[in-house]
This record gives sequence, C-alpha cells and structure tokens, in this order.
Amino acid sequence: MTIVILAFAAGVLWLQTQAALPDGTMLLGMSAIGALCCGASAAKVRLRWVLPVGTFLFGIVWAGWFAGYRMADQLPLSSEGRDIDVVGVVAEMPQITDRGTRFRFAVESSTLPVPRQISLTWYAHRMADDDVPEVVPVVVHAGERWRFQVRLKRPHGSLNPESFDYEAWLFERGIRATGYIRDAPDSGAIKAHVPGFGIGVERLRERLRDRYQSVLGDRPYAGILIALSVGDQQAISPGLWQIFSRTGLTHLMSISGLHITMVAGLFYMLAGWLWRRSSRLPLYLPAQHAAALGGVAAAFAYCLLAGFAVPAQRTLYMLTTVAAASLLRRRPATRQMLAIALLVVLLLDPWAVFSAGFWLSFGAVALLFYTGSGRLAAGHWLSQWGRAQWAMLAGMLPLLLALFQQFSLVSPLANALAIPIISFIVTPLTLLAALPGLQFLLWPAYWVTQLLMLFVAFLADLPGAIWQQHAPPLWATLLALIGTAWLMLPRAVPARWVGVLLYLPLLFVPPERPLEGDMKMAVLDVGQGLAVHVQTHGHDLIFDTGPSFAPDADSGTRVLVPYLRAAGVQKLDGLVVSHEDNDHEGGADSLLQAIPTGWLLSSLPFEHPLSAAPVRHVACSDGQRWQWDGVSFEVLHPAAAQYLHPPPKTNNMSCVLRVVSRQGSVLLTGDIETVDEMRLLQRHATELRSDVLLVPHHGSNTSSSPEFIAAVAASRGVFTVGYRNRFAHPRPNIVARYRERNVQMFRSDEDGAVSFDFRAGGIQVSREREQRKRYWHGA
Repeated sequence: MTIVILAFAAGVLWLQTQAALPDGTMLLGMSAIGALCCGASAAKVRLRWVLPVGTFLFGIVWAGWFAGYRMADQLPLSSEGRDIDVVGVVAEMPQITDRGTRFRFAVESSTLPVPRQISLTWYAHRMADDDVPEVVPVVVHAGERWRFQVRLKRPHGSLNPESFDYEAWLFERGIRATGYIRDAPDSGAIKAHVPGFGIGVERLRERLRDRYQSVLGDRPYAGILIALSVGDQQAISPGLWQIFSRTGLTHLMSISGLHITMVAGLFYMLAGWLWRRSSRLPLYLPAQHAAALGGVAAAFAYCLLAGFAVPAQRTLYMLTTVAAASLLRRRPATRQMLAIALLVVLLLDPWAVFSAGFWLSFGAVALLFYTGSGRLAAGHWLSQWGRAQWAMLAGMLPLLLALFQQFSLVSPLANALAIPIISFIVTPLTLLAALPGLQFLLWPAYWVTQLLMLFVAFLADLPGAIWQQHAPPLWATLLALIGTAWLMLPRAVPARWVGVLLYLPLLFVPPERPLEGDMKMAVLDVGQGLAVHVQTHGHDLIFDTGPSFAPDADSGTRVLVPYLRAAGVQKLDGLVVSHEDNDHEGGADSLLQAIPTGWLLSSLPFEHPLSAAPVRHVACSDGQRWQWDGVSFEVLHPAAAQYLHPPPKTNNMSCVLRVVSRQGSVLLTGDIETVDEMRLLQRHATELRSDVLLVPHHGSNTSSSPEFIAAVAASRGVFTVGYRNRFAHPRPNIVARYRERNVQMFRSDEDGAVSFDFRAGGIQVSREREQRKRYWHGA
C-alpha cells in the first residue's frame, strides 16, 4: 500500500511541475490506462510495476482535474483595472497591516465577471482635499456581507532565482485575483453575520485573537500566544521570526503536529477518565474507543482553530487512522499511517506540495519513524533523546539547505528546552484562556514565554548560531538524502560513516562563478523598481536595491538577501545606490545590515540616513574607474559640478555605470532623463556604446531619446517595471523607439529576473519566468 500511495503522490507532484496542463483528452487517456493497470493488478498479473504505474497516472489525473477546475475560475483580462461593484462575504479572519486591512472575499455577485475568491486590501490611508494623507479607520470582520467597489488584477508576484512563488501560494488557496477597495458612495456593510460552518470558525478565530490582543496589548511576545492559539502568524514581528530562524524554532510558532498531538493526548486521557466514571456508557462503547474519538475530535477542533495548515492536517489524519484502527481492532504499521495521511492531504489539496511545510512535516515524521523502528538502539531515555536530536539535525539538513539555504546549529539546544515548555505549558494555558472567564491564564503563559525568550535570544546572538550557504544543486541534495538513509542504518551495519561522505557535495561544492575577464549580470524582479547584481570572478556588486513596501518589508529582506544567499554571495565588494528615490534605495538599509559590504557609492545627499551607515560612503561622479578580475567599471554621470547646484529632481543625479568585460558591455542608467542623456552625449559620445542597456527611468516618456538610443546602440534592453504599475511604464511610444532600432527587449513584469552571462561564445540570456514556467503563471 505504501508504494502505491507514493506513486500517486509522485503523479501529483509531476503535474505541479508542468508548464502547461494536459488537455481533457490526455487526462481521459491517462485515466483509461490507469484503470487498465489497476485491473491487471486485480487480475493477479505478475508484474509488480503495473499497480504503481496505474496510481501514478491517477495522481496526474486527480491533480489535473482539480487544476483545470481552478484555472477556469480566473479574472478575464477585460476586467483588470476597471471599477467593479461586488457583493460578498468576508471569508477569513482579516489581517491588519501598517497600510490597511487585507482579507479573502467570497464573491456572491458582481457587475463584471470575477473569480469566486479574491484577496482585497482596504488601505488605511487616503488623500484628503489638501492632498495630505489621512488615516481612515478600517473595520471589517469575518462573516460580514459587504458591498464594495474594487479594482482587481490577476495574481502576479516577483519571480527571482530560488525565490518564493507568490502566485503558487495564491493558487493553492484558490485566490484568483487581488485588488483594493475604492471609495464609493454605495459601499457598506449589508449583513453582520452570514451563517455557515467555515464562516463561524473564522469568526471565532477573530474573536479569540481580539480577546488576546485586548488582554496582552502590544507586548513584544503577545504575537506568539496568538499564533499558538489561532494560527495567526502575522501577529509575530519580523524581528522575532529572525530569532526563531537562527535557533530552529520556526516550526514551534506554527500549530504543528506536536501541538495537535499534545491536545489530542490530553483529551484522550480526559475522555477515557470521564467515560470510566460511568457504569453504563462502557457497556455501549469501550472506554478506550471513546477516548480515541475524544482525542480525534479535539485534534479536529484545534486544526480548525489553527487554519488547517498542512502540518496540522498530517497529524489529524494520522491520529484519525490510529483511532479507526483502534475501533476496528487493528494495528497498522507506522509507515502505513504516514502514507494514509499523505494520501488524504493530496486528495483534499493537490497543491500542498507547493508548501515547504509539506516537505518538512512529512520528512521529519518519516525520519523519526525510520530511526525509531529498531534502527537506533534502545537505552536510557536521555541517550534516546540525544539520538533523536542527532537524527533530526543530520536528516533535515539537506531539505533545509535546499529550501532555505540555512540551518541553525543551536537548534538541538533551543528545541530541547522550547519544545516541552511550549507544548506542555504555554500552549495548554493559552488554549484554556479561550474559555469564558479564564483570560487571566494568558498572564502565566506570557511570563513563561518571556523567560523562554531570554534564553532563545541568547542562543540567537551566539557567533556561528546559524549555517548559511548557497542553494545546493538537486543532485547534491539527493545524494545527501541517500547519505542520511545510510547514516541512520542499524548500528550493526558496517561502514555507516560512508553516509557522511555523501554530504560533502551538499556543503562544499561551490556555485559556478565567471572566469577571469567574464561577468554575470542579473536584473532582479522587484516590481516597480531596480536592483541589479553584477558578478566577476572574485567580486560582487549591487546596483540599486529596489523599493520599500512597508516599515518592516522591503526588497532588501524579501529579494536581495535571499537571492544573494542562494547564489553563495557572503559579502559585497560594493553597493551603488543611483539616487534618492524609494524604488531604487528602499532596500539598501536592510541589505547593509544583513551582508558585509565594502563601500557605498551614491548620489545621496549628506543628510540622508544611509550616509550614517557603517560603511565607506563615496559620492559617485563622472570619471571614477576601477577594475575587478579583468572587468572594467566606469561612472559616467553625474558630473562633479552638479553637486554644487543639485537639480530639483533627484532623477537627474542618477549614477550611470558602464561595465565592460572581454565578452560584452552593459550600461546601467538609473532614472536619468532626456536632459541627462544629452549631457552624456556631450561628454561621452563615443563611450556609451554597450551590448545591454538598462532602459532609463523604466521606459518613461521623459527618457530614451532617439539620439541616446542610437548612441548606445544596444542589441538588448531591459525594462524594470511592476505589473500593471500606476505609471503605465513602459510607455508604448518608448517601446516603439527601441523596436525601430531592432533592440531585443525584456521586461521584468513579463520575464521575471533577467540574467546575462557574458562568456566565451557570446552573451547568454535566461528569463526566470521561462526557466520556472508553471501552468498557473499569468493565469
């Protein structure tokens, strides 16, 4: 049975890696072949592969049918960017952000065709009559029916190498459009409470969150208790998430299998004890069966309260399998229980394979079963605990490095203390506080959490607390997983140490870098903004850092730092911030804090906050030159004299950098406008020619004059623009100018990150959306 379920899971996974969905005819054909294979197996055909092949095909068909149904529920292109009146229900607990309130909205009726599930943001700020932003209180609750006027767009997110796929995340949740609410006279609440089981659960979750917030206020660790009770991880600050990441405690801050099992165990004992107090009830149902049903019911209730995440689902289905086996007086093998849980998860949610939690959750439990089934010798409980910690440390290393490119070296120590405290003290007290009149229990739960966090913060600050490295290639990850299986074999097996050798490529095979005289350039997808990585044989430079999105979120933390870590860049030799503008310097502070940087070159004014950064800061000016590994760098703009009388627009002070390798050249232009282009033509008419041009000012009407385009004579140009940005960049007439010069054009909103490899044989170009194309992208 286990092999059959794994074959089904492999079929589901295969479907989710495809650039296009199989059509209906192909799915019908696969169904027919799968049925023949299963029929042959039932007829006792002596071919072991027949049944797994059939279930593999059924996995493809099952996931394909679900995907086709969801793909059909999409926002028509004709509805994008238009005012649409919608009536529907707030379908989940709203998330409060610095910019407003975000929530899932179940549409019941609309003036134009829209998907059934959309994500809406109700911004907390609007422009008053005097063009000054004013705060507008936003009050919306789960289960309310509202009438809104909205503007929608299809799901779209930035796509960079080794990055999070936001569109996949939305697709899994059935959200087929995103947008915002507009001020309209007929907007407003229609009904305060819409009946429904799911809506009722969301209303309860929100009520509990509000109760906890009212008791604990804005205390620093209040978000931990909220996350442990109702699964609202947004309540935990980014700073705390960093601490949990460095100490390997992230899994404890979601309602994981450990918490579900603990709650189920408590209710199992309570239900069994109460059942035995009766003289008649055990005559109808044995106490152990009643206890099992009580434990499963408690686990189901806690899963609903938690938002039904994949780790919680896995535990619920495993507990249900155990309870069913108890009722049927059977004892299934542990691998069969895990396989059944896997099957149920994928039957209900074929897109669960998108989630890192899916792989970590099933991987961790499978590892514990593997090492606990007689492979690790019995002994004192302390030695057993130590072996289990060692197994988790070594066994989860390949997955964590593949998914996150980091691993906490202090996690065994942090988990040794945090797991029992969170599972057996903090979580039970927090859940009991949900009952009427027991809110006071939040205080002991908070005090215990506060003491625990002192120890956790100490561990997070230890030098070398976390191992960070480049993203390993797939073959190295698979080799390390084989090494894990070999290393965890029974102690009597000889040469188990060979498993350690299979880890070496995972840890020590470095990413490929350009040869001497060559270079690579990646124009990253940061939405409406700019961020470029230039790499030579031994040096790395970032040109601009993209926008800031919110006080605690910017392109530095969300794009640049994860990208550089995955690329194996441990330090930056230089950072260029072209000029003072959020979409170019918004992520600089986060980047400087996270990655050691040699120097900062910019046109920022002296009083700018970045000028106080602990790094050598130099004003960029025409004539600056340096060379790295046979690659030349030269600043062409602004002229030094412009600093004496700065222009009113910071765009005109943009640093312009030309990079020349032996295989080609690139011109990085920032937001220069036509007047700056003319100055460049006057000073460097013969020096502008480049193979690749970063199109000035995102393709606005104020830049890309015909004379400048002719002087650069680039064969390739890149527009860095956000999807359906409010500036309508790039402008059609500007695109037409480049097309007239036969320039091959790339756009970050359509291509994702665009990478150029200047090496022998010419310039090789790769587009991230082409490399990682999946059927849901752009739909």
